[in-house]
Amino acid sequence: MKLTIQVNEGPYQHQSADTAYHFAKAALEKGHEIFRIFFYHDGVNNGTRLTTPPQDDRNIVRRWSELAEAHNIDMVLCVAAAQRRGIVDDGEAERNGKDATNIAPGFRISGLGQLVEGGIESDRLIVFGD
Repeated sequence: MKLTIQVNEGPYQHQSADTAYHFAKAALEKGHEIFRIFFYHDGVNNGTRLTTPPQDDRNIVRRWSELAEAHNIDMVLCVAAAQRRGIVDDGEAERNGKDATNIAPGFRISGLGQLVEGGIESDRLIVFGD
């Protein structure tokens, strides 16, 4: 089964990001395909490389990056939500006159069309968080 996953909550606000990660990992282990993971609303905070949890805590951002690299998953941060929360890649930094970037490895910034495409191309769209 081909899946698109939407994550609407930040990495340390609610259980949603953890649950989405564990769901994605389990789905891959069962042989399902993940077409895309789309991070929306506060979920875009899963894609900032500046997250620095204590050493004895889970690093959700690193987990997402490692999952994307290991399984070649397209992980997209909503551009409008990312801009509102100060998350930028090279293109957004240049376009908006910012002097730094903070997007984590394995993530990219794009628009809602990527979510729509995921819903069309996948057998299921699964949403985590409000």
